Amino acid sequence: MTAAVIDRETAPASAPPAPPAKRRRNRPIDQPPRWQIFLPLGLYLLFTLIPFYWMLLFALREPGSDSLVPWPMTGQHFEKVWNERGFDTYFLNSMYVGIASMLMTMLVALSGGYALARFKFRLRMPFMLALLCSQFIPGALMLVPLFEIFRELQLLNSLWSVIIAETVFQLPLSMILIAGFIRNVPPSLEEAAWVDGCSRLRAFLAIVLPLLRPGLIAVGSFAFVHSWNHFLFALMFLNAQDKQTIPVGLNTLIGSDSVDLGALAAGGVVAAVPVVLVFAFIQRWLITGFSAGAVKG
Repeated sequence: MTAAVIDRETAPASAPPAPPAKRRRNRPIDQPPRWQIFLPLGLYLLFTLIPFYWMLLFALREPGSDSLVPWPMTGQHFEKVWNERGFDTYFLNSMYVGIASMLMTMLVALSGGYALARFKFRLRMPFMLALLCSQFIPGALMLVPLFEIFRELQLLNSLWSVIIAETVFQLPLSMILIAGFIRNVPPSLEEAAWVDGCSRLRAFLAIVLPLLRPGLIAVGSFAFVHSWNHFLFALMFLNAQDKQTIPVGLNTLIGSDSVDLGALAAGGVVAAVPVVLVFAFIQRWLITGFSAGAVKG
């Protein structure tokens, strides 16, 4: 017994177990190599960014320069379009039209989408079909009727004519998106609020509306960007220079004999910056809102 204990104490300690070998991360069979994914994406990104770089190049480099790098930089093109060409007024007009169209579109689409999602009436499906079919009608076909309507209402040469036209043309798609997003909210949440004594309006404002934030952001951003970039309505309904918007202002920079490329590029940068900022801040909610509103229902 003593010899066994001595042999056990004097025996060399066993070697520690070898660490487990690192497993190679095997790529799934159906997944292509990374270069097959990133190479087309890189080429597409390069193809997309080249026009923006070209616009920044003409806007920032000095007049008469043919350098491919905007150095030394100059801001005289921006100063020219902002102070001399009236882009300060165009910018404010476009912002007013965009924000007003966005708010009106969201308000009407919210009420109409709630009716389509929560109430069942006889002509609901034909009405939704008519909304979808209205998207195939180009705005140019409606210019003459809209012009006559606004002339009778004495709204020509007023920003409200553009706001109303933009709201009407954006409502069908916006209403369908909002209706699809409201269907994702369980009706039982509203019913529980009704049991607690809330009216339908109060239950909607307290329960449903906070859950519609991605959908409202998607609809509102789409309405704002469409109103900001639209050229045709502003050109036809606004005649005074102090009522024009940025797309019409960019058109005035193109002369019959020559084009001031520096001023045109600077005006394009001024027109693009708000849209880029909007999508940079709301892209997360934008994707969620469009996917939920377009797939469900």
